[in-house]
Amino acid sequence: MSKLYLIKHAMPELDPNVPAPDWRLGARGRALSELLAQKLGAYPLDVIVSSVEPKAIETAQIVAARLGKPFEIGEDLHEHERRNEPFTTRDNFEARVAEFFAKPNKLVLGSETANQAHARFANAIARVIEKHPQKNIAIVAHGTVISLFVARTQASPFEFWKRLGLPSIVVLSLPGFHVDEVIENVE
Repeated sequence: MSKLYLIKHAMPELDPNVPAPDWRLGARGRALSELLAQKLGAYPLDVIVSSVEPKAIETAQIVAARLGKPFEIGEDLHEHERRNEPFTTRDNFEARVAEFFAKPNKLVLGSETANQAHARFANAIARVIEKHPQKNIAIVAHGTVISLFVARTQASPFEFWKRLGLPSIVVLSLPGFHVDEVIENVE
């Protein structure tokens, strides 16, 4: 049975003057990516796939280099589309994300609904699995889309989202996407 490892990227440098999709890792994020690689060394990974966002690419590249695994970038694995959203306080952002999860058919944050983001991300995962059949795949992506994919059937995807640290790991069995393990924070 193959495994899918959904990995939330490491901590980026938060810059209010740069859209979140363009944020990069700082020293702390790079150090946490090294720690992530150590943790992932215990798992039988075959390939590491990243979203197109720099913070995910950098996290994935560090892990792939440390583990000697192939690395590639996958389309449509990026975070929920919210490039149009201004930088705000953590409390305000969390309130908006809670509403996003609570009203999945309504456009309440960014430029795609929760259902649209889920469909895009789920289709991207299906393409990655189709490209790498019978492989153990690590996908470095983002907290909101990972939560939409994993916790959608749970009581509170928002609470699951809040639990995922930077970085974190969700291990799923294929083909049924059964959650085997959640490592909320690699520290």
